[in-house]
Amino acid sequence: MPDPVTIREIEDADVAPAIALWHEAGVFRPWNDPERDIAFARRGPHSTVLLAEAGGRIVASAMVGEDGHRGWVHYVAALPERQGSGLGRAIMRAAEAWLAARGVWKVQLLVRAGNERVVGFYEHLGYRDTHTVCLQKILEPPPGG
Repeated sequence: MPDPVTIREIEDADVAPAIALWHEAGVFRPWNDPERDIAFARRGPHSTVLLAEAGGRIVASAMVGEDGHRGWVHYVAALPERQGSGLGRAIMRAAEAWLAARGVWKVQLLVRAGNERVVGFYEHLGYRDTHTVCLQKILEPPPGG
């Protein structure tokens, strides 16, 4: 029987294990600085990183935030060996609860094109394709980039 799971907000000592999880789960992208992303999420009350911990190990994550109009979820990850065990559903429920507690009633997330397995996961949780186009402009190149 797996260890019980506790979901909580990230602490300083969790940064390196969270980044390791993102690498292991395949959500890390080399053009995103994960330490910078975590620091940015932790700088105020409008965002955070939620972690699921079991047996003293970080097993899932979700970066969650709100912009005054809608909530956003990023870096949703579960250890590969624990995928399919309900961790993804649990961390998404926690992210949605975090947003709802702040009065947010609409949540959005991005999935890379072609990642049908993940799209199916979110559709199972009630998420729908909004048939919108996401555009991006880099205002400041990453350090060293």
